[in-house]
Amino acid sequence: MDATLSDPLVGRRIDGRYRVLARIGRGGMGVVYRAEDERLEREVAVKVLRADLAHDLEARQRFVREAKSAARLAHPGVVSVLDQGTDGETAYLVMELVGGRTLRDVVHERGLLTPGEALDVAEAVLDALAEAHRKGVLHRDVKPANVLVADDGRVKVADFGLARSAAATQGSTGGTGAELLGTAEYLAPERVARGVADARSDLYGVGVLLFEMLTGQPPFSGDSPVRLAYRHVYDEPPAPSSLVPGLPAELDAVVLKALAKDPDDRPRDAVDMLGDLRELHDRLTPAQLSARAATPAGSGAESGATVRLDLAAVQAAGAPDGTGDGVGDGGAAPASRAREEDVGYGPGGRRRRRSVVAMVVTLVVLAVAAGVAWFFLAGPGAFTTTPQVAGSTPGEARTTLATAGFAVEEREEFSDTVPAGTVIGTDPAAGRDVRKEGTVTVLVSRGIEQFPVPAVVGTARDDAERAVTDAGLTVGRVTEAFDEQVPDGSVVGTTPAVGVLANHDSPVDLVVSRGREPIPVPEVVGRTLDEARTAITDAGLVPGEPEAETSETAPAGQVLDQAPQSGTLFRGDTVRLTVSSGPPLVVIPRVQGQQVAAARSVLEGLGFRVSVQNVLGGIFGTVRDCSPAAGTSAPKGSTVTLTVV
Repeated sequence: MDATLSDPLVGRRIDGRYRVLARIGRGGMGVVYRAEDERLEREVAVKVLRADLAHDLEARQRFVREAKSAARLAHPGVVSVLDQGTDGETAYLVMELVGGRTLRDVVHERGLLTPGEALDVAEAVLDALAEAHRKGVLHRDVKPANVLVADDGRVKVADFGLARSAAATQGSTGGTGAELLGTAEYLAPERVARGVADARSDLYGVGVLLFEMLTGQPPFSGDSPVRLAYRHVYDEPPAPSSLVPGLPAELDAVVLKALAKDPDDRPRDAVDMLGDLRELHDRLTPAQLSARAATPAGSGAESGATVRLDLAAVQAAGAPDGTGDGVGDGGAAPASRAREEDVGYGPGGRRRRRSVVAMVVTLVVLAVAAGVAWFFLAGPGAFTTTPQVAGSTPGEARTTLATAGFAVEEREEFSDTVPAGTVIGTDPAAGRDVRKEGTVTVLVSRGIEQFPVPAVVGTARDDAERAVTDAGLTVGRVTEAFDEQVPDGSVVGTTPAVGVLANHDSPVDLVVSRGREPIPVPEVVGRTLDEARTAITDAGLVPGEPEAETSETAPAGQVLDQAPQSGTLFRGDTVRLTVSSGPPLVVIPRVQGQQVAAARSVLEGLGFRVSVQNVLGGIFGTVRDCSPAAGTSAPKGSTVTLTVV
């Protein structure tokens, strides 16, 4: 029956949002489905924790923790983590759905890649690993099945950090040795021999990846995962050119350096190896880069199977007498070589020879068995359990582990829950089987990982958000505000402020400029000059130097006009004012000696008001004097008083 049809999750909605459409893969820790995000109307990939791990609290916690680690990797070469959560007993992780094929499918369908194609893929993988290693995330399962080639040719790496989670959640199956989770063809020697890994272990996987792209098969093969893992530890890998003649010697050197048994002999980190590959890419000629060889006869293909390896069995595998050819012979035991023709003299000689051979073989087998038993039960190959030291100080943890017979190393890691300076745990974890006199790494908390808020003031909003994300932080609330100096669309400020150390999971709020603030122009016509100046200043504008203009209707000091009269200006702009200087001045004519009627007519004709004061009854009607005096100037409309006798 089709697995999709029988899968109970197909057709179900996870968390009321993700409708599961089909099952598309299964890994060591979870099952991957194609689903529709009904809220955003897009297709996504949903990875669900395996049902047999659903009730394992440690497995769920690690699944969540590693999902969060992977979500921090904002890199175009990494399959993006979009969401994470639980729905009842279902723990899930939502990732982008990459249309295309795995690198394993590409190699199987196309055969060998050209050196140029192989270098392009490896460089893309290393670019993604460099970002991951910078943020403290190991992949631990670099293989063609975890490298996706999108339909548009982009290369993306999947399952960052989840291999580590899976290894930490697998329990013992009753064997004598510690166990690993991984694909046997791609395990670094230190993972097999000591159960430890660092960034250089991922580089070993890239070396195997390159080898397989160039030759069509991994560097080692074996009739069992145990034998295959043994060869990673003890056998030297062949040069790619020994399987595909014509490959450049420089390409051999880069691949074999990545496949070095001792991690110290490999490149320091993904950035270092990426530099080596790019330098080699530039040195090779176009003909060397584009050369495509035929697939070697008998070339293998990655099994893609995730297997569990017993370390003790790995150490015991192989040919104890050293007679194996080292290339997939399975390490034949000496007894298998006792089938040479027996030689005897006289009747019964053949039977006696066979008896002697059988006895010798039996003794050898017993001796080997006794040696193996001693090695794994009492000798260096014996295993013991890692003690619990989480929550103690580093000194206390060292003492406890040293008393238990372990060599102790120390490594600092960030933790959102464990205070700085306190032991988070150990690698291998407490309760796991570790070889006697082996090395246990104490993981000491550095506290919550913090990053400085980047300098984004004055940059465009999109660039600022990208800078915040690249700095390891998240973008919080984005608000807008007017600003007189910062252009529209650029960042005015941040909370926390630029340069402040912020927790990696705390948001950085951005204030984005709306440009200069438009200010409505106040209407001040008819007001006094002082009132107009106050209103304009209070609005954030500047009153201009007033222009005086006479007015027969407006008193002196009153605003007659403004420019502009309405609309908006920006802060600091000027409003021009026209202010009344009062009515115009008119010279008072000489009217003394004139009859009062004539004088009144002249003065009123000039715009004056006339007031008459009679002396002795004004019986003659003659103007004797005027005030203001004749020849002086007075405002038009003012009153001239005539004295009449």
